[in-house]
Amino acid sequence: MTSRKLGLALALALAAGTALADPSPAKKVLIDKIVALQTQGMADGLTANIINGPLSQLTQGGRAALQQVPAEKREATAKAMDAELKKFVDENVPYLKDKISKAVPSTASALLDERFNEDELKQILAWGESPVSQKFGMANAELQKAVAQKVLTEAGPTLDGRFKTLNANIAKQLGLPAPGASAPKPAAPAPAPKK
Repeated sequence: MTSRKLGLALALALAAGTALADPSPAKKVLIDKIVALQTQGMADGLTANIINGPLSQLTQGGRAALQQVPAEKREATAKAMDAELKKFVDENVPYLKDKISKAVPSTASALLDERFNEDELKQILAWGESPVSQKFGMANAELQKAVAQKVLTEAGPTLDGRFKTLNANIAKQLGLPAPGASAPKPAAPAPAPKK
């Protein structure tokens, strides 16, 4: 029984050692080149995704709330909101890009080492460094932007209406007045009884 446990422990130690072993020097060079190719694009894309999701929701909520502001103050309030959003983006985009740029090398290196052999890494690198790949990358970014713009142009009004309905339904569930609805007017006093 002891020899079985010892054998199992030895097998686990060998497996763990193999899984944690550093890649060969040749494989490490390939991984480093691929990571260098990916870092900038990944930092830009991830930063946009991380920032734009919450900002879109915040902006949409801000627009709805702006309708509650008296008309004479709306423009100034909108400008102040825009300044706050710009300040947030200006402060947080570089911060996030820095964090992502630092996280990509170690995270991507481990994943590439685990999932790809040296020959596959050579193929990935050849594709990544090719002019066609770079041209495709630029076209793909433009394509995504064009598709997003077209979809928002076509679906935006419908989605806006649906978001307003959702907001109203949630407000109703919470017992709050519907966004955009005017405050209920107090009931007129009942007429005094005639004598």
